[in-house]
Amino acid sequence: MRNHPLFKAYLALLAICFLWGTTYLAIRMSIEAIPPVMLVSGRFTSSGALMLAVALAIRARLPRGRELWGTALNGVLILGVGNTCLCIAELWIPSGMAALMITISPFWMVGLDALMPNGSRLRMATVTGILVGGAGAVLLAAPQVMNVNAGQHLWPAFLLLQIANFSWSFGSLRQLRLETKAHPIVNGAVQQLAAGLACLPFALFHSGPPVVWQPRAFAAALYLVIFGSIVGYSAYVYALSNLPVALVSLYNYVNPIVAVFLGWLFYRESFGRIEMAGMAVIFLGVAIVKRYTPGPTAPELD
Repeated sequence: MRNHPLFKAYLALLAICFLWGTTYLAIRMSIEAIPPVMLVSGRFTSSGALMLAVALAIRARLPRGRELWGTALNGVLILGVGNTCLCIAELWIPSGMAALMITISPFWMVGLDALMPNGSRLRMATVTGILVGGAGAVLLAAPQVMNVNAGQHLWPAFLLLQIANFSWSFGSLRQLRLETKAHPIVNGAVQQLAAGLACLPFALFHSGPPVVWQPRAFAAALYLVIFGSIVGYSAYVYALSNLPVALVSLYNYVNPIVAVFLGWLFYRESFGRIEMAGMAVIFLGVAIVKRYTPGPTAPELD
């Protein structure tokens, strides 16, 4: 198995399926004490600076010129806009509901990819798999969502999260098409630092509630820096560089499974027949897309 040419890429995909399933809760804990734009700026400035420091220490190739500016812009689109919208939305709605709304992301990813130059042709089997996976995600999360009174903020949060989905998907596809000689993980470090610095002016001139010291919130923010950004985002850019877009986008369907399982494991939250059926449908959607999605055209990057 380890000799498979895409072993590392599939391992990276498994990592984001699990790690990013835990970040919705970590964001919810963090914004109890840290305003969203400050969280995004601090998180990605820290992770990007640390990763670039390591890259410089090992003399890894850094992007230059147009490659650098293109990578930085994509980082602002993916992480700056995408995560700021998500953090603000979690002020209005529960993290589980936010995760459900984010599952629409594969429609943006695959649809935009089909519209862009040299994009992958949209196959009926791929669309079917995505629809099946989306139905499974709804079935999985619907019981929790129906028990929550989201109030008047439901639709604004939904629209904000679709902006996040569009920006994340568009930036990811732009990065995929960008000619670069730097390693994907180094590009990920540049993207994180660019996103953090782009949000820094908004964080410095933030006029909302101040930062409040809460050990749990800052521990959650540190978790986001290490596992959500340094490990998780590095795995994401690596997987995206080596696997088909439609396949990578399926992490959105697995993340809710992780969230529900951890809730049952640590807090004994409901995990009954409906949730099990939702998981089964999601895995069916993953299997359909995996079966009928053509392999990557770009060579694997070590």
